[in-house]
Amino acid sequence: MNKYIKLLKTEILSNNWYILKKLTFEQKNKRTGEWEMVTREAYDRGNGAALLLYNKKKQTIILTRQFRMPTFINGNEDGMMLEVCAGLLDDHNPEECIRIESEEETGYQVHDVKKVMQAYMSPGSVTEILHFFIAEYEDHMKISDGGGLATDHEQIDVVEMTWEEAKASLVSGEINDAKTIILIQYAIIHKLMD
Repeated sequence: MNKYIKLLKTEILSNNWYILKKLTFEQKNKRTGEWEMVTREAYDRGNGAALLLYNKKKQTIILTRQFRMPTFINGNEDGMMLEVCAGLLDDHNPEECIRIESEEETGYQVHDVKKVMQAYMSPGSVTEILHFFIAEYEDHMKISDGGGLATDHEQIDVVEMTWEEAKASLVSGEINDAKTIILIQYAIIHKLMD
């Protein structure tokens, strides 16, 4: 427990897509020692997992491209994002989740995934912890076209790009999704493609 925080009240503001909460709490001012009343909102969408699929021999990676409404309303002209495969855990553990997401989104059935880290992605407003994975893929592992689930209104394009194209897209800003940046940088730092 945090000795500087006393949670007083939690209100549900929205439970439409995920859960938006308004939290009222007292926070002890570390400078003055006085307790102050504070309110914040937190969006609880559950935890997730992300996967970088890479082929060392071909020097390629698999990404997805799909429309993301929040980016569209915040200045991303067409709303399309180039990303690693990812999804919410729902009732699965992170490793199970990312295998399922890989097959649904990319069409690749992977067995040997390696967890490399986990992180809070936007701790000022979102509760989500994201589990980061890497896995090697080969052409024979492709068992479907991928594209996501029609029931979830997913329309995902599968993008295979060379490692050089991926690094150039990172530098140019074409890849501007945090989880994708983190996993590509992980691959660079750990020399996965060398």
